[in-house]
Amino acid sequence: MNSDPLTFDIQDSIARITFNRPESFNAINSSAVAQLHEIVNQLYLDKNIRAVILRGSGDKAFCAGGDVSEFAEAGDNVDGMVREMTSYLHVAISRLAWFEAPVIAEVNGVAAGAGLSFVACCDLAIASESATFTSAYTRIGFTPDGSSTFFLPRILGRKRVLELYLTNRVLSAAEALDWGIINQVTSSENLASEVHKLATMIANGPTKAFGGIKKLVMMSPNDSLESQMERETRFIAEMAKSRDGSEGVKAFTEKRKPQFLGK
Repeated sequence: MNSDPLTFDIQDSIARITFNRPESFNAINSSAVAQLHEIVNQLYLDKNIRAVILRGSGDKAFCAGGDVSEFAEAGDNVDGMVREMTSYLHVAISRLAWFEAPVIAEVNGVAAGAGLSFVACCDLAIASESATFTSAYTRIGFTPDGSSTFFLPRILGRKRVLELYLTNRVLSAAEALDWGIINQVTSSENLASEVHKLATMIANGPTKAFGGIKKLVMMSPNDSLESQMERETRFIAEMAKSRDGSEGVKAFTEKRKPQFLGK
């Protein structure tokens, strides 16, 4: 078995990043966040990537958050270690959030702490029926990291996100779907195939347009109506001039399916 805390592979323009510590519920340690940072930088250099899947190995956990045992071992140096870990983690998450190719969470089990943050920052998420979602930070007297205080308030609103943080409520997959944290629930047996089906559809789509949509959605809460509409004008004009935009219009007029190349 691969001993790396994460594994990474690319097939048919779909990148898969897998948390690979199933014996520890895929908790992330210092090595894992450094490797994630390296993997995401590698993604940025590969212009052929058109979808990304974030997943956990085994059948119990997506990601159980930070490795608390490593925090304990750090002793009085824990603050320095946490600062270093979050530096790698936050750069990686920021780049995934702004990456043109959509990122899909494949949630096969527990998503706690930073695991919940990963689900929140992904563009789409599909979970198995047995998946659970919880903040868990305040159980050990910590505050959240990994972007959840940015994404979750936008998804849930103030009161629901505070409920998650202050009470460590555990949401079932059905509740997470109802709250808007995930997009779909499926059986454990069908999870991988459902995620692959979605990733394949996205990988065959207009990647530059998807990237533009991600940027527009990210920017919209912080801008005025007029500023956002001006940004929409710039983006749609750029897409209209792109190879895929031209192909989309041509295919529509010719009544055929467009062949997008992500350009």
